[in-house]
Amino acid sequence: MRLFFTGPVIKTELLVEWLGRHGIEARQEWVDPALPDDGDLSREAKVWVEDAQFDRAWQLFFAEREDEL
Repeated sequence: MRLFFTGPVIKTELLVEWLGRHGIEARQEWVDPALPDDGDLSREAKVWVEDAQFDRAWQLFFAEREDEL
């Protein structure tokens, strides 16, 4: 697994769902697992994807889309 994204859990949960809808398996974990899970949507989390799917995930999420210009 490779680290794909780090950010607030409100974004990472959506990213994991979005990647899953594109057939890319992703896993979310807390940056600091010692903190209590109190529902704070700004708590930092990491998103991991399989090495074999990393490039495709990057293209889908980060690459500029020419068709949107």
